[in-house]
Amino acid sequence: MKRLKVGDLVQVVSGKDRGKQGKVTKILEEETRVVVEGINTVTRNQRPNARNQQGGQIKKDAPIHASKVMPVDPTTGKPTRVRIQTDDEGKKTRVGKSGAAITAS
Repeated sequence: MKRLKVGDLVQVVSGKDRGKQGKVTKILEEETRVVVEGINTVTRNQRPNARNQQGGQIKKDAPIHASKVMPVDPTTGKPTRVRIQTDDEGKKTRVGKSGAAITAS
C-alpha cells in the first residue's frame, strides 16, 4: 500500500509553494513525483496549430517530488505522516498521527 493516492489532499512542506494545499491528480511512480492541482504551475508558449488556432500561453501543473508533499490529516487539517494499519480481517488502511483513516476523495 502506498503513502499517497490520486485524490488525496496534500500540503507542500518545502519549495516555492510551501504551505499550499491541493489534490493529487496524477502519480508518476517511476520518477517518484506527483502532480498536484494548483501547485508548481508553469507557463508554456504554444504555437498556433490545427487544434489550437489561437496559440498563446498555456498554464499547467508540473510534477513535484513526492517527498515534498504530505497528506493532510482529516481531523486536524495539518500535514501528517502515514502508517499502514491492518484490521482483524486483514484489510489495510492508511492512518494519520491522530488515528483517523486517510481516504482519497
